[in-house]
Amino acid sequence: MTREAFLVGLVTLLVTIDPVGLIPVFISLTRGVDQRARGDIALRASFVAFFILSFFVVAGDWLLRWLAVSLSAFRISGGLLLFWIAFEMVFEKRAEREQQTADVAIGKDRMRDVAAAPLGIPLMAGPGAITAVILLASRSDGNLASLASLLGLIAIVCSVCFLVFMAAARLAHLLGATGQHVLSRMLGVLLSALAVQFVVDGLRALLSVSAAAG
Repeated sequence: MTREAFLVGLVTLLVTIDPVGLIPVFISLTRGVDQRARGDIALRASFVAFFILSFFVVAGDWLLRWLAVSLSAFRISGGLLLFWIAFEMVFEKRAEREQQTADVAIGKDRMRDVAAAPLGIPLMAGPGAITAVILLASRSDGNLASLASLLGLIAIVCSVCFLVFMAAARLAHLLGATGQHVLSRMLGVLLSALAVQFVVDGLRALLSVSAAAG
């Protein structure tokens, strides 16, 4: 994996998962829990997200072939999905939806399970992140070294999530509500650009196949 590909993958995953944007959700899910238990929840959630995303790195291409979905079509649809997530981030809809998911989990008294769901999935390893890793894996063209680098990249991002969760209270105080909203909107704009690029790549590949067939 080249430096450019590594940076694109890092930014894509960080923006898609948005660990800073999950701070209020994490605080809500772990309210009334001591620091040690909070650390256990953060660690378990990071492991769950890592294994789910890693599964789709390894099996994503096979899954697309099994469903008879072309990579070009998935790039276009995946780019549109990421663009919708970016839209939610820019207009502050994503945080509201994630908070509603957290409230449902608390309401069902599932504190022991919140590390896996909803924190690990779908808040961390959700449709956007899964789509992103499949799209990033598709750029490796089956190169094992590139796929291994992508798995390492996922591990780095999940580790960042763990560290952010452990410092959630301090970061929330430092950034404040305004700072979190501004950062989320900036990341949303960045994600929208990456999403459009995925759509363009898909359209370019689709047109190339059509031209060759014609």
